[in-house]
Amino acid sequence: MAAPRTQRQKQVLDYIIRFLERRGYTPSYAQIANHLGVKSRATVHKHIKALVRLKLISIRDENGMFRITVMADSEPEVAPIAVPVLPFPELLCEVRYEGRIAAGQPIEVVEDDMTIAMPRFMLGNLRPEKAYALKIVGDSMIDDHICDGDIALIEQRTEAHDGEIVVALIDETHATLKRLYRRGAEIELRPANSDHVALRIPAGQVRIQGIFRGLIRSSH
Repeated sequence: MAAPRTQRQKQVLDYIIRFLERRGYTPSYAQIANHLGVKSRATVHKHIKALVRLKLISIRDENGMFRITVMADSEPEVAPIAVPVLPFPELLCEVRYEGRIAAGQPIEVVEDDMTIAMPRFMLGNLRPEKAYALKIVGDSMIDDHICDGDIALIEQRTEAHDGEIVVALIDETHATLKRLYRRGAEIELRPANSDHVALRIPAGQVRIQGIFRGLIRSSH
């Protein structure tokens, strides 16, 4: 298999591989540019095209979904990595990543100074600074097609209607993703999995931190 022809190409390829292994989805052009210390996304695009020509990565359309694949090396135990991406950086926007959230039992949200590239159409009229992303842990929302490992897009809001899927902060320490229903002086946080039971919590102990707007999912 060919090798990168320049140091910059090697830096881009190494960064994409490390990013995929760590997060399960591809970095945006902005993230690659930041890693390289350059301002121009056109520069990143040039290196990506060079890696495609060298057959070190591929970008293709499968059933209407574009994928970038890091090609396997000569070692048989190393498999190709493929995840959905959009081919044009202007169709992406950056939202902050705020850690993991349970779709099972509540766990503490782990804050981190990172961003995630999201398709702009998912945000609609929502400004990126009014949204954030969380990685789903657990399977209690699986009947709503929210699965372990998914990246959830959350609109930052403090109010919700009954039946909406919310990020609920419990006792100011733990957060969970559930459907919210008001039951008098209590809040019911309902899972979407018959193997899990609903949480009934005094309303004063629950604070809404956001509304679920959509998700992205790795293909591997």
